Formats: sequence, structure tokens, C-alpha cells
Amino acid sequence: MAKKSSKRTLWILLTLLVVFVATGLIGRAAGWFEAETGTAVDIAEAQRRTLTQLVSASGIIRPEVEVILSPDVSGEIIELPVKEGDFVNQGDLLLRIRPDLYEARIDEIQAGLLNARAREQQALASKLRAEVNYESQRQLYERELIPRMEYITAKTQFEAEEANHNAARYTVQSVEAQLRRAREELRQTVIRAPMTGTISQLNVERGERVVGSVQMSGTEILRIARMEQMEVEVRVNENDIMNVAVNDTARVLVDSYPGQTIQGIVTEIANSATRRGEGTTEQVSEYVVKIRIVTPHNVEASALTMQQRASLEVTALNQPPYLKPGMSASVDIETQTEVNVVAVPIQSVTVRDFADLNREQDDTASEDEISVEQVAEQSGSRVHREDIRRVVFVVEEGKAKMVEVETGINDDQFIHILRGLDEGAAIVTGSYRVLSRQLSDGDVLKVND
Repeated sequence: MAKKSSKRTLWILLTLLVVFVATGLIGRAAGWFEAETGTAVDIAEAQRRTLTQLVSASGIIRPEVEVILSPDVSGEIIELPVKEGDFVNQGDLLLRIRPDLYEARIDEIQAGLLNARAREQQALASKLRAEVNYESQRQLYERELIPRMEYITAKTQFEAEEANHNAARYTVQSVEAQLRRAREELRQTVIRAPMTGTISQLNVERGERVVGSVQMSGTEILRIARMEQMEVEVRVNENDIMNVAVNDTARVLVDSYPGQTIQGIVTEIANSATRRGEGTTEQVSEYVVKIRIVTPHNVEASALTMQQRASLEVTALNQPPYLKPGMSASVDIETQTEVNVVAVPIQSVTVRDFADLNREQDDTASEDEISVEQVAEQSGSRVHREDIRRVVFVVEEGKAKMVEVETGINDDQFIHILRGLDEGAAIVTGSYRVLSRQLSDGDVLKVND
């Protein structure tokens, strides 16, 4: 039994040895056990592309023209023939306020006007009577037939009656003005549409009381908007606002219509900034930009022109979008476009301090050999010089060659190379850690599959 056990153990050991040898031979042939050399990187080719610089922002959709209606008089709503979403034409009846008090006020003022006119006639009669007496006394005085005191008394009486008549006449004018105002208030109990549009918001119901005032805004009763002409109001950061100009085109993505791109155009840019988080470390200055939506929207498909129908078919839309005020939207504003230019992925462009590189090569480099921004060290015994430049790493014969480049505009993926790189060059694009910190000129590269 011992011999059989020994033989079995020997066969197991021999089998394991054969397996290990075979695995070693196969692994060596496949390169499993070869030591990896060089820095592992990803590469890409510099190609000619059309780049469009974008400024991205988000905001809300609102009507380009929207009128807020508030009453000029107070009272109870007795008629409200419209509801939210109705389309109205200019001059259509929107609501009517109970006119009883205003009609009674007109009757009261009219009675007062008649009374004032009667007093004016009385004053006129007294004036005429005093005027006749005054003329008579003046003639007698000129002939020295009456004493001077009687003449002065007649003259004073005439002037008093004339002033009394003028006061009565002014009273009539004042009451007439009150009557015109009362009639205007009565007219304002009927509110009609000031323009053609859609009732985008209705805040009152029949039977409610509203407060009206001429000097200040009263109760907001409703809003009328031109829903066929909408715009997007976005806030652009101060770092990007200088790139945006009126008439720039924009691509609008509405959250309610995912996957559907709507065209727009910049119509207005604010001159003053609005600040968020003022007084804190997170303070941000932004500028309001208004973008008119030019893609057909909020219209019936039957109302589209043939050209608009063709456009909708090209973009594979079955019907024009219906946009509502308050919808969220994101916008990409196309600020600048470069056609057929050499471009590389944005992540392939990194920076290096050429002053440090030169010091590594020669610690005694002269000041004239380096264009620098001086930063004094804390000790003050040495002057530290920085020369930050943009570079890319080109793959040549399996090694990295650092090339200084000058860049232009960029989109969300690629950046324009103005100078320093030719079309077709193989460049290192990653990883970020390798590009930003580790990779140096002349390093051996191992290209990832």
C-alpha cells in the first residue's frame, strides 16, 4: 500500500510540473511575463475640423410680449366671460365690475353741476347789475354831481360782484372735471383686451372684489401674451458675456421636449449685471440675455407655410412644439465658428513651466533667455521666475516630444491649434494624471490599446 501511495504522489508531482512548464512557455510566447516599459498613454491624431465656440446657459421660457392687467377702479366682478388659455382679439370684453356706485356718483355730480351753473347765473346777474350802477355813478362823478365816496362804493361793489361771478364760473369748471372723472371711472368698470393674444394667467373669479388705483398697481387680474412669439431668458456668467453678441444664433433644448433642438437668435443683452450671493465667497455676477425662438411654435400645423412644413420634415418633427411660460430650457449660444482648422482634443493641451525646465538644464540661465513673471520667494535671497506655456506631446519613434502651441477657440470637445502643430500628428491625449504631472519631453511611451 505504501508503494502505491508513493507512485500516486509521484505522478501528481510530475503532472503539476508539466502544467507549470507549459504555462510558462505559453505565457512567454504571449508576452505575459515580459516587463512593461514606458509610460502608458492614449493617443489621437490632429485633424481638420469645423469648430463652433459655445456659451452655455439655462433659463426659462416666457412670452416676448406679455401685458399685465390691473383695474383702475375697485369693486365686485359681475361678469367674466373668459377663462385661462382663451384667445382674445383687441377690444374683446374681459370682465365687468359692478357699476352701481359709479353711476350714483355721476348722478350726484350732475346735480351739483346744475346747482353750480345756477349760482353762476345768479352771480352773472349781480355782476351786470353792479356794472350798470358803476357806469352811472362814474358819469355823475365825472360831472361832479355826486361825492367821491359814492363813486368808490359803486366801483368796489362792481369788482366784488365780478369776482363772485368768476368764482362761480370756476366752480362750474371744477364740477365738470369731477363729472368727466366719474364718467371715466364708470367706463373703467368695463375692461377690454388691449391687444390680441392668449390669456396666459387668470387670477380672479366672478364675484371676487378687486382693488383699483390710478397712482399704483392694483390687483393683478390677468395676463395677455402673444404665445406664438416666445423667448428664452437666460443668465450668462460675466466671464462669457463678452463673447455673446446680438444676432448670434443659439440652440435651445427644452426639458419638456427631450431630443428636440429649437433654433433661436439673441435679441437683447443686459447692460447691468445681477448678482447672486452678494457679500459671500460664492458671489456671482450674471447678465440677462434674451433669445427669441425662431422655430415655428405654438401654432396649428395647418397654419404653417410650405417652407416651414419642409423644415419640420427635415428635423423629423411631426408637429410644432407648444411652449408654455415658465418651462425650463438650456441654451447653447454659437458665438464664433472656425472652418477647416487643425484641432485636437481639449484634454491633450496642457501647461508646463519652461522656467523650471530651463533651470533643470542649466541653473545659470540668463534673464534674457526667459520671458517671465517674477515671483519673489519668501526668503528674498532668490527670484523665482515662471514661464507658463501651453504644450502638447507628440509621439515620435515611441517617445514623447513636447511641442509648444498657440490655441484658439474651442467647442465642448476640441480646441483649435493656431501654431505649433501640423495636421496628422500623433498626440498624447491621456490620461489626465499622466499629461498634467508625469509626462516629460523624451519619455518612452507605451500606447494603450
